[in-house]
Amino acid sequence: MYKVMLVDDDYPVLELLSGVIDWHKHGMRLIGVHENGASALEASEQEMPDILITDIGMPKLNGLELIKALKDRKPNIRAAVLSCHNEFHYAQQAVKLHVQDYLLKDTFDPSDLEKLLIQFKASLEHEQKLDMEQTKLLSLVDRSKEMMKEKFIRHTIHEPIWDRVKWETEARAFDLVFEGAACLPVMGFITDYKGAVKRFGTEETLSFAITNIIMEVQAKTGLRTVHANYGTRTSFMLHLFTPSLKVSPYEQATRLMSAIQQEIRRTLKISMSWLIGGICSSPEELRSGLRGLLDSKAQCFYMEESAIARQAASAAGKGDIFALYDQASEQLRELIVDKKETELKQAVQWWMGYIREQICPPEIAKDWVLKLLLDLKLKLQSLQYFRSHYSMDVLHKDILEIGTLFELERWLNDCFRSIMSLTGEIADQSKCKSVLDALQYVAVNLDKRISLEEMAEQLYLNPSYFSRLFKRETGETFIEYVTRMKMERAKELLDLTQEPMCVICECLGYDSQSYFIKIFKAYNGATPVEYRKKKSMLQA
Repeated sequence: MYKVMLVDDDYPVLELLSGVIDWHKHGMRLIGVHENGASALEASEQEMPDILITDIGMPKLNGLELIKALKDRKPNIRAAVLSCHNEFHYAQQAVKLHVQDYLLKDTFDPSDLEKLLIQFKASLEHEQKLDMEQTKLLSLVDRSKEMMKEKFIRHTIHEPIWDRVKWETEARAFDLVFEGAACLPVMGFITDYKGAVKRFGTEETLSFAITNIIMEVQAKTGLRTVHANYGTRTSFMLHLFTPSLKVSPYEQATRLMSAIQQEIRRTLKISMSWLIGGICSSPEELRSGLRGLLDSKAQCFYMEESAIARQAASAAGKGDIFALYDQASEQLRELIVDKKETELKQAVQWWMGYIREQICPPEIAKDWVLKLLLDLKLKLQSLQYFRSHYSMDVLHKDILEIGTLFELERWLNDCFRSIMSLTGEIADQSKCKSVLDALQYVAVNLDKRISLEEMAEQLYLNPSYFSRLFKRETGETFIEYVTRMKMERAKELLDLTQEPMCVICECLGYDSQSYFIKIFKAYNGATPVEYRKKKSMLQA
């Protein structure tokens, strides 16, 4: 609705106008009636009108002065004068102020004002439509330019610069000029990308919002910088400067990145980190510098949230993070089963710190976490604590999209919270202690041969009684359950490792490889080799 303000020192006139006009009918809202211009001007500080109807002769601030003051702040405000003054000089001043109409009280008819309001509304709507079309056009132009910059940067990174003159001509269109200047490339990336996309709905919307903020901050600094996206998660800032001993380009770039960080965090509630490369003096050096930043995945992976760091040589890993894997798996499983959420979160933080200390490649860290989740999934499923809500394919897809250790820790905690909620749901379903003990025994002894008689002996039960009890509680025989758990484990070993069949047989307690293959085919409809080949083709 359009906002209307009435100003007149004649109160009966205010009462008449406010009551005789059906404001809502015309898509308008009367936001205030005032007996002098000063009061109206003060009220406009809180809520600016779209339409002003005012008298001229008023105490403190006359109508023409009020119109001028409001037009200085809102040039497109519609104004009409309702006055008893018919002198030419008043009308002349009103024309200079672009007042849309000048109504005399002596001959005033409310229907005339109503017609004028309809005209005001039509002109405001037309103006709004033009503004929207212009904004849309400018937005399309800006997006087109950003897409061209992204294409240019990608081509620079991935293709040799055969024609230097052609490259410089294209670069000049984006104000990327090396003449008398050097360039400091900086790579930025969103810390929790998956969460950010979820909040903004689409990758394109998120990228557009971040680009707008970067451009706004960039314009305020007065620095020569060129921003270019590289996909939706990563972007580059190219800081151009004249080499000098007085000014450090690293300090300038750091201040700019910090300002961008703060504005993105304040406006979008998103964390972004930046990695500063080395100084480049030519297009060829810039190409090499950009490629080097993209190859610094390990350094980016271990950067803290909202960090700004200079590119460093990659450090070799200190040790094998799988050396303490069994200890981590056992500790986290017990905390999940015991529902110790605070201790579980602290344990995850400790193990992520352990991974950080080892400085292993990001792929190894992800494999460690993925194996941990799948092992816990199998063991807890064996204990009937939760069903197959987390398939290997879903987990693998999710973990591939993670770019930092901070994000990995958050994702793992989210997974554990979901698992704990499921354990509570299913653990409430009655299971007698003997059956739960049997399930736990199977979970930790899948690498051994497990017979019904052996299990019954462990529980001090008669084999026939235990068999009937297990079938009644679980819906399947004990041998069927053991076979199913071994086959599930076999599929995970085939998915996650390249171990030969003989090793997988041994890991599952089978003495005969041919017997294992026969059981696997009966359970999955394909031999282990066929299963692995099919999975590889699907993932290719």
